[in-house]
Amino acid sequence: MKHKYFITGIGTEVGKTIASAIITEALEADYWKPIQAGDLENSDTHKVEKLISNNKTEFHSNSFALKTPMSPHAAAAIDKVKITSEKINEPRTDNHLVIEGAGGLLVPINDHQTIADLIKPDYRVILVSRHYLGSINHTLLSLELLKSRGLECFGIIFSGEEHPTSEEIIEKMGKVPIIGRIDQEPYFDRNVVKEYAESFRGKLS
Repeated sequence: MKHKYFITGIGTEVGKTIASAIITEALEADYWKPIQAGDLENSDTHKVEKLISNNKTEFHSNSFALKTPMSPHAAAAIDKVKITSEKINEPRTDNHLVIEGAGGLLVPINDHQTIADLIKPDYRVILVSRHYLGSINHTLLSLELLKSRGLECFGIIFSGEEHPTSEEIIEKMGKVPIIGRIDQEPYFDRNVVKEYAESFRGKLS
């Protein structure tokens, strides 16, 4: 059975794109970023494509490719387009699909919808958490938001420098599986991503 994995984070710049690349490689899944805001010449899709070794992955076009690196609702206003969840159509594929969100769950896409409104009940939601002052709160709030919407968190990936006490309390209070951790590597290339993919594969399938 093929699954759809929605990769979200507790905020921006927490490591969602690297996590998405690792999960895509682990499952030889397709990849899709519904909304890209800014950096269109070196988008998250481009970045993931450079980190993938397998020949099975297909990369699907953004539903919205916005010019300005801002919250999607603001970037859309500058481009004079209107984003709604109804205009974001999941690509058809017979493969697993990795879907990368933008920022965190409550990043607005318009005046009344957020990234969380893109998550369907059958998606396996993976939350990327990175340690900083306040990250425990942000991680647990993200888990609570998913629960309040009747969405289950499939698992957490910790990213960056290890912080055992934070990770332990998140696991204990969040009551969700830990898929693994992505260390603060000096660089990420195809070989590094492939190594992580091999270690994560068993927890994803």
